[in-house]
Amino acid sequence: MELTPTALVLLGLMLAAWTFGAGWLALAASNKSRQARAARSSARRLARMMEDSPAVPLLVRADMKIEGPDKLAGWLGLDSLPGYLSELSGGAGEDRGLGEFAMGELTEAVRRTQKTAAPFRMVVTPRGSERSLALRGQVADPVVAPPGAALVWFFDFSESQGELTRLRDETQRARDDFAALVGLIEAAPMPMWFRGPDMKLRLVNSAYVKAVGADSADSVVDKQVELIERVDGLSAAQIAAQARDKDLPIERIVQATVGSQRRTLRVSDLPLGEEGVAGYAIDIEEMEEQSRAFRAFREAQRQMLDQLSIGVAQFDAEQRLSFSNQPFQRQFSLPTNVAVDPPSFDRFLDIARDAGRVPEVRDFPAWRRELGEWFASDASHDEAWTLSDGTHLRVVAQPMPDGGLVMIAEDRTEPLALSAMRDTLLRTRAATFDSLFESLAVFAPDGRMQLWNRRFGAIWGLSEDFLDEHPRIDTVLEKIAPRLARPGQRKAIGEVVRSATLDRQQRGGQVTLTDGRTLEFAGVPLPDGNGLLTVLDVTDSKKAEDVLRERASALEEADAVKTRFLANMSYEFRTPLTSIGGFAELLQGGVAGDLTPQAQEYVAAIISSVERLSQQIETVLDLTQSEAGLLPIATEEIDLLSFVTTIVREREDAIEGKKLTLDLRGDKGAGTVQADKRQLGRALGNILDNAIAAVPEGGRILVALSRAKQGVRIVVSDNGPGMKPSELARALEGYRIGADGKAAARRGGLGLPLARQLIEAHGGRLELQSEQGAGTTATIILP
Repeated sequence: MELTPTALVLLGLMLAAWTFGAGWLALAASNKSRQARAARSSARRLARMMEDSPAVPLLVRADMKIEGPDKLAGWLGLDSLPGYLSELSGGAGEDRGLGEFAMGELTEAVRRTQKTAAPFRMVVTPRGSERSLALRGQVADPVVAPPGAALVWFFDFSESQGELTRLRDETQRARDDFAALVGLIEAAPMPMWFRGPDMKLRLVNSAYVKAVGADSADSVVDKQVELIERVDGLSAAQIAAQARDKDLPIERIVQATVGSQRRTLRVSDLPLGEEGVAGYAIDIEEMEEQSRAFRAFREAQRQMLDQLSIGVAQFDAEQRLSFSNQPFQRQFSLPTNVAVDPPSFDRFLDIARDAGRVPEVRDFPAWRRELGEWFASDASHDEAWTLSDGTHLRVVAQPMPDGGLVMIAEDRTEPLALSAMRDTLLRTRAATFDSLFESLAVFAPDGRMQLWNRRFGAIWGLSEDFLDEHPRIDTVLEKIAPRLARPGQRKAIGEVVRSATLDRQQRGGQVTLTDGRTLEFAGVPLPDGNGLLTVLDVTDSKKAEDVLRERASALEEADAVKTRFLANMSYEFRTPLTSIGGFAELLQGGVAGDLTPQAQEYVAAIISSVERLSQQIETVLDLTQSEAGLLPIATEEIDLLSFVTTIVREREDAIEGKKLTLDLRGDKGAGTVQADKRQLGRALGNILDNAIAAVPEGGRILVALSRAKQGVRIVVSDNGPGMKPSELARALEGYRIGADGKAAARRGGLGLPLARQLIEAHGGRLELQSEQGAGTTATIILP
């Protein structure tokens, strides 16, 4: 059969609608399946949550049938949950389930709830179990159960019940403790109080009431009578508020009137959280007085210790340096900040070791630990420390009852040095006494011999055994009397000893012995009150004195002869030379007739030799007269620059002959000088002649004039060959005869010695400096 187009369209629409409907049904089925799975998953989750829940439900129907989880049966001690409510009691004679009384109350409460819809609460404890169960009952929702059913929730609050029981016990104990504490506070001898959150007094004890002079505690609280006065504008309540706000206790020391006296109190405010602030006051007036007395004593003691020359230090119970005086700090080179940062005992030893103020030891840590045991010792320790720089310290360590230590350090370097010096001096004195040529003996004021030397016994013939008995002076005089040429002179020796010991006067004398010796004795008072008797054998000296007197007489006669010789020497020497020179000049002038050329040369040589000999004789005479102190000096005022210029120009020919360069330096500032023009000219000329002779051809000479505070200086220097040290030492010596009988070799003749004598005769001095190869410098210094 052939379908029309319209039928085909309708058929297609029907097929499409059927396909659409099938798809919609498939989707709806799939959605329903997902919802069912979600519902089952939610039910399992809710069931699991119910099992893990701390509350277990029990549904009681109107006919008293029950439904609930097996977990509830376990709480009640049953093997499984029964079918009816009355079966929760377990059974007669069984130690499980609910008790009869609890079961009756539960049944009555469930019936009342089923009838009146009134909820109920109760607590039960299963038999044979310590578990506590809280029950809450209410009418079941119609969705959950049919009408007339009741829903009972069981809660396990065993832990909460135990905690509640414990809290009840603690509360009871707290009440008991509080009652005891209140009784203790009331009986306390110190004022105590309690402030509420508003910082007002709520509780005070009887000591507080007595301190403020009130009638009763209630009157104190009503009138808010404060024991503590305002301090820095803050009241006691404000201070307590600060302690509460900071949640920290505040302690302070204030002055307050207790009864009728002003006392020092230590007040403490203790915050008690939201409850308020507690406080108490301790009377420390006596403690403060003792503390002030102790501080005054300690300050006085430390000031006194600072005045001592011995080092003192105090270490506290913690082995920390609490005090050290200035000598102690200097002895151990402690830093200046020890008062601010006191070191420990070990650190103190380290500081002293770094400064070299402790002995050198092989194992310093072990030695330091050994010293640290001083603190625990029962006895004091006395040690001698020898430092590397030679210092000797005596260290005394005294343990204190409080666990501290007092350390005393005394510098024994000087006393030990003095002791060693004293021993050395005593040994030196004994050795000196024994080695002296004089005989010495020391006598005490009572006349007893204290010390003597070997020479004393030998010179008087006294035995060692006799001297060892320390005899008195009377006994000694009796022993030596037979040896005196005149025995009566022993009284003179006794008087000398008495004057030295008792009169403190020095006296002496001389005695002669029977063997011809002459002894000179003297008594000398000593600083210690004793007297020293010195005896000297002057026999040889007396003989030598006699000889010297004879020689002195001879020398005086020789000096007179020398004076007469020098007085007549000028005439004796110069007259013949003058005559010889005069006759030679007459011959040269042709008075005796014409001379041959050879005779003329002879006469000229005679005149030249006479002039030279005259100069030498005059030099020798001046030198000898100067040494004898007989040189005549006629001073006059001389202009120094013109005077020196004249002396230099007189030697112009000699200077030009050797082609020398002479540099004269000076000006009018040199001034004038008081001197003998002839003698000073001879002295300066001799020095200049010596320089001209010493300088090689083409050399240089410098003459400089200057004036200084000490006088006038004339310097003559040359660049000649100079002199050796040995030649320089002999240059200023006079005329000397050697061992061979000839004149000693010298350089420059007698010019320099004569110049020195002439300058010294003017009150000046001549200084000569020379270095071989560098030249010679002569300096004339005139006043």
